[in-house]
Amino acid sequence: MLQGMLIGFGIGVLVASGAVWLVLRRQSRRARAAERRARAAERMAEIGAMTSGLAHEIKNPLSTVGLNAQLLLEGISELPIDDAERKPLVNRINSLRRETDRLGGILQDFLQYAGQVRLDPHPTNLNDTISELGDFFMPEAERHGVRLRTDVAGGNGSPTPVANIDAKLVKQALLNLMLNATQAMAAAGAPESARPRELIVRTENRREADGHPTVHVHVIDTGPGIAPETLGKMFTPYFTTRAGGSGLGLPTARRLIEAHGGRIDVWSEPGKGSDFCVVLPVAGPATSPESHS
Repeated sequence: MLQGMLIGFGIGVLVASGAVWLVLRRQSRRARAAERRARAAERMAEIGAMTSGLAHEIKNPLSTVGLNAQLLLEGISELPIDDAERKPLVNRINSLRRETDRLGGILQDFLQYAGQVRLDPHPTNLNDTISELGDFFMPEAERHGVRLRTDVAGGNGSPTPVANIDAKLVKQALLNLMLNATQAMAAAGAPESARPRELIVRTENRREADGHPTVHVHVIDTGPGIAPETLGKMFTPYFTTRAGGSGLGLPTARRLIEAHGGRIDVWSEPGKGSDFCVVLPVAGPATSPESHS
C-alpha cells in the first residue's frame, strides 16, 4: 500500500512538474513574441522617421527648383528673340513647373499621412463645422458643376449633434471626402439630365449597437459609384483610380477619424453614387491625445 502511495505521489509530482514546464514554455514563447513585436515596431518607427526626414530633405531643394524655374521663365520673357523661338522654351519651363508642383503636392500628402496625429479635442457643434466647411467648399463644387447641399440634424426638437473632437482635423478628413466625391463626379463626364451632380453633407445623432451615442456625418454623391472590386481598396495608401491622384486622401481621412475613436463606413452602387459615413463617438477618443501616432 505504501509503495502504491509513493508511486502515486511520484506520478503526481511528474504531472505537476510537466504542467509547470508547459506554463513556463508558453510564457517564454509569449515573451519572445512580445519582444519580436517590440523590435518590429521600433524598426517601423525608425523607417517612418527616416522616410519623413527624407521627404523634408527632398521638399527643400524641390522648392528651389520651382523658384528657379519661375526666374528662368521671367528671364526668357525678356530675351530679344522671336516668339517662335520663345514659345518652345516657355512650354518646357511651364512643364517643369507643373511637375515640380505635382511632386510638391505628393510630398505634402505623404507628410500629412505619415505625420503624428495629435488631437486637441473640444465639445464641438457638428452643424457649425459642416456650415463652415460648406461655405469654404462651395466655390470648388461650383467650379466642377456640382450642387452642394447640407442637411443637418437638430430640427423639430431633436438635439444638435455635438461631439468631443478636434474640429480642424475632422474638417480636413471631411474635406478629403468631399474632394474625392466631387472629382469622381467630374471625372465621370457630363451628367445625365435626370441625375444632376449633387454633393450632400448630412449630420445625424445615432446610437451604436452597444448603446454608446455617436454622430454620423454622411458625404453623399450622385456620381458613378464604386465597383465592388475597388471598394475594398479605397483606403489603401497610394491606390487611386484617378489620373494624377496621390492615393493618400482617403487613407489620411480614415487615419484622422480613427484617431478620434471613430470610423468611416462606405456604401456604394455603380451608376447610383456613394455614401461615405463618418462615425464619431460623442465622448471623443478613449485615450489621451498624445497617444495617437
